[in-house]
Amino acid sequence: MPPAALKKAPATVADLLAIPEPERFHEIIGGDLVRKAMPSPRHGSSQARLTIRLGGPYDRRPGGPWPGGWRFLTETEVQFESSEIYRPDIAGWRRERLPELPRESPVLVRPDWVCEILSPSNERNDVVKKMRTYKRSGVPHYWLIDPIAETLIVYRWTEDGYLLVLDAQGEERVHAEPFEAVAFSVHGLLDGDDDG
Repeated sequence: MPPAALKKAPATVADLLAIPEPERFHEIIGGDLVRKAMPSPRHGSSQARLTIRLGGPYDRRPGGPWPGGWRFLTETEVQFESSEIYRPDIAGWRRERLPELPRESPVLVRPDWVCEILSPSNERNDVVKKMRTYKRSGVPHYWLIDPIAETLIVYRWTEDGYLLVLDAQGEERVHAEPFEAVAFSVHGLLDGDDDG
C-alpha cells in the first residue's frame, strides 16, 4: 500500500495525557493532536480580565448581591467527543451541573458557556471546527473575542444551530448573555481601563 493511502489513527486521550503536563498545551481537533498557539499579550490580557470580570459576580454560590451559580476554568482540557478534546480559553459551568471541581483531566461534563479568544494562527479552528463541535455537543453559549479587531460575538445554541445574539466592538458597553449582570466593553477588557 503506498504511504499516501495510509490513514493515521485518530489521536486519543492517552496520546494527549502522555505529553508531560508542563508541556501539554495541546488539543485534539478532528482526531489530530494540535499544539495551541502561544497567546499574545492582548490575548492573555483579555482572557485574564474577562475571567476576573465574570468571576467576581458569578463564580460563587448563588445568593447575596450578585447572581453567583457558576464555576470558571481557563485552559482546562474538556472532552466533547472521543476525537475532540479542547482547552477553551475560558469555560463556565452552572454549579448545579458541576457541583465540585473535577479531580481528573479531561473534564467530561460539557460546559454551559465557552469563550475562545482568537489568534491569527488558530482562528479557523475556533470559528469553524470547534464551533461545529460545540454546536453538536449543545454548549448553550459561545463567545468569540477578537483582540486585534476588538470585537465580541455572542452565540446562543438552538436546535437549528447557533443564533447570533450580540456583536459588539471597541468601546460599546454590553451586557452579554448569560452574564447580563456585568457590563463591559471589549476595548476595556483588552486595555484594562474598563471599570464596570
